[in-house]
Amino acid sequence: MQTRRLGRSGLNITELAYGNWLTHGSQVEEDAAHACVHAALDAGITTFDTADVYAATVAESVLGRALAGQRRESLEIATKVYWPTGEGANDRGLGRKHVIESCHASLRRLQTDYVDLYQAHRYDSTVPLEETMTAFADLVRSGKVLYIGVSEWRAEEIAAGAALARDLGIQLISNQPQYSMLWRVIEAEVVPTSEAEGVSQIVWSPLAQGVLTGKYLPGQAPPADSRGGHASAGGSMKGYLTDEVLTRVQQLKPIADDLGLSMAQLALAWVLQNGNVAAAIIGATRPEQVHDNVEAAGVELSADVLARIDEALGDVVERDPAKTSRG
Repeated sequence: MQTRRLGRSGLNITELAYGNWLTHGSQVEEDAAHACVHAALDAGITTFDTADVYAATVAESVLGRALAGQRRESLEIATKVYWPTGEGANDRGLGRKHVIESCHASLRRLQTDYVDLYQAHRYDSTVPLEETMTAFADLVRSGKVLYIGVSEWRAEEIAAGAALARDLGIQLISNQPQYSMLWRVIEAEVVPTSEAEGVSQIVWSPLAQGVLTGKYLPGQAPPADSRGGHASAGGSMKGYLTDEVLTRVQQLKPIADDLGLSMAQLALAWVLQNGNVAAAIIGATRPEQVHDNVEAAGVELSADVLARIDEALGDVVERDPAKTSRG
């Protein structure tokens, strides 16, 4: 497993990170979650991503228990703050009270004294950016957070956040956007701005929530044991489960076969060709999925292969930067 520097910082992370959105605490039992985490560790993955809102805070607790006993200095643990974690008026957003209290709660659930990366899960237009960044800076100076990042911020928001971070003597080093062969909205604006500001991407859903594995077929219902067939987890991916998209995705299979890759490996390798991407987050419900995904690490795709992928997918690729996710 290779590592990449995150932004202009000194932090190295593995180019595949393990994330537990939609799985730990909800889609899979805890024993299965622990097995997937240990499969990731065995494969050389040391970077783990979660968030306080995942499974209503349970995902952080599951990850904390799964990593118990590991050498803390050998891990890079990232979590996030923004979405509601309670019923109170201050149990959400990026106000100072919620940022500080949520960090303390995340540390308890993760069973650690600090997180390597603390990320604003969305941009909060209701709170002055200075307040948010000052709260992050105080967490960094207290040693509870080593670096800060954001998730799904637009280009102008990243630039403003990076400038404020510099003024406060800290570093904004990462953005966590959705990015895949099918969803390329960061390429036009977010990536160039991030490169200028010394910010890397840690991307989520590089497999388009499993669609790019090829297991979903046009004209057929999603497999019952898949995320698409799951009553709650499948709701977020319905936009991908159209015959037009699925037909195009199936045209990637000959490309993967020619390279001796699975379709999942091809999709992950594609994401990692972007020089501004420091890591792609993988998730799993079974250790075998981890074993398959890690084979994408270090794979280089030629310009001809990239062109074949673009031709196969055609106009089902989303590129509109205005579709960056909002809070």
